[in-house]
Amino acid sequence: MEFVFGQLSGFGAAFIALVSDPLTYAYLVVSVFLGITFGALPGLTATLAVTILTGFFGNKIPLDYSLIALLGAYVGAIYGGSYPSILLNIPGTAASAATAMDGYPLAKAGRGGEALGLTTTASFIGTLIGTFALLIFVWVLLLISKNIASPEKALLALFGILLSGTLMSEDLVIKGWIAGLIGLAMAMVGLDPLLSEPRYTFGWSYILSGFQVVPVLMGAFAIPQVIDGMRHMPPAQAMALKGRVLPNLKTVRKYLPTISRSGVIGTGVGALPGVGEDVAGWVSYGVGKSVSKDGAKFGKGSLEGLLSSETANNACIGGALIPLLVLGIPGSPPAAALMGAFKINNVIPGPTIDPDIILRVVAIMVLASFTMFIMGLFTARIFIKILHIPQTVFLPVVLVLTTIGSFSVGGGINDLYLMLAVGCVAYFMNMLKYPIAPLVIGVILGGLFDETFRRSLLISNGDLSVFASRPVAAMLLVLNVTLILSQFPVIKRTFVRLKKGTA
Repeated sequence: MEFVFGQLSGFGAAFIALVSDPLTYAYLVVSVFLGITFGALPGLTATLAVTILTGFFGNKIPLDYSLIALLGAYVGAIYGGSYPSILLNIPGTAASAATAMDGYPLAKAGRGGEALGLTTTASFIGTLIGTFALLIFVWVLLLISKNIASPEKALLALFGILLSGTLMSEDLVIKGWIAGLIGLAMAMVGLDPLLSEPRYTFGWSYILSGFQVVPVLMGAFAIPQVIDGMRHMPPAQAMALKGRVLPNLKTVRKYLPTISRSGVIGTGVGALPGVGEDVAGWVSYGVGKSVSKDGAKFGKGSLEGLLSSETANNACIGGALIPLLVLGIPGSPPAAALMGAFKINNVIPGPTIDPDIILRVVAIMVLASFTMFIMGLFTARIFIKILHIPQTVFLPVVLVLTTIGSFSVGGGINDLYLMLAVGCVAYFMNMLKYPIAPLVIGVILGGLFDETFRRSLLISNGDLSVFASRPVAAMLLVLNVTLILSQFPVIKRTFVRLKKGTA
């Protein structure tokens, strides 16, 4: 109990410091508005919103304001995807795909205002649930992680890359692993972190410091979406919003158990490295359908189904920040972009992170959730008008913003070449159904893996047993090996037969 009170006291101090600064509100309002706009425009994503703002604000302003802008956009974009899901039956972001299952039928029945009001409330509560979990569990894990040394960090980084590749692959898991290993190879380019010798630079001074994070983020996440959006333009004919947006408190109380359950599920899924809000929404939707007395109504305009997905995808934000801040492993693609912002500000997430930064992140998340809630309830009709903007207008604007963001970080034309090169590679990888997020996570975690893996070998004089002789390292090694072996067809078939035999 004393630990909990201590955490709440530290959070209170960070919260008061934020609310007493007038600039906080300016950054919050603008970033949340931009986030909701990006979420509401089909074809754009929360990852793209965070990535573009990273290019503009990553290292141009103090870290506190940078975090306000990025987290505000993150929270707003995940919520903003509910607008086109409900009124267009087109998920604004992947995270809101499950929301369309019941949101659009409700809008067709003339209950679009009610649906939007409930998703706003559910998103608000879900964000707070995930944030509370972040406040409590991140400190427990940090205490445990104090005993993590180089061997454990190397195995953790490898596990994060492999797990993200496993969970984000559309068909073959090996494609996700290949994408992650490509990112890992890209992270090896530049000066050796231990010996300061150039590696794979071929005499090109630009890459002596390695591939810059922001151009890689812009190229991987923005360019493919712009090209794909220009090729496939969904009609922007939103349904009229009928009914009041302000939620009925009796309805909220009625479905409070559903909201609470979905918040816990979303937080748990978010804590898995590299998974993301879309998985959280579908998992919560599936669980809700299986345990609900009215499961047959899911997909036909069920408020319970709507709340299950929308609560979980926002709760996932707080969950995704737990592995990011504790282990330095992003819990979702937007969190990977956020880690890029940490990196260019010379802040290293993980066991050595400054505790004050964690408290500020929690305080910002609370303020961002309140800002999103107020904006969603009282300016909903403004955001609905955004749905009518044709993609031929906003996608070129996005391309210009990504170009400016990439150029502004280093101020060199080579950053633009890198962005375009990564973007072209990412686009063709998308066409071949190779996931992009593991590649970005590989680039971000590759430096950590490279340095800690080689440092472990230097300390042990090249003895690989250092990765198995320490208890935590041995456990992580087993996890990595088990994850790889579990995807072998023979192992999969054996597991299925054993499962059928026990059924």
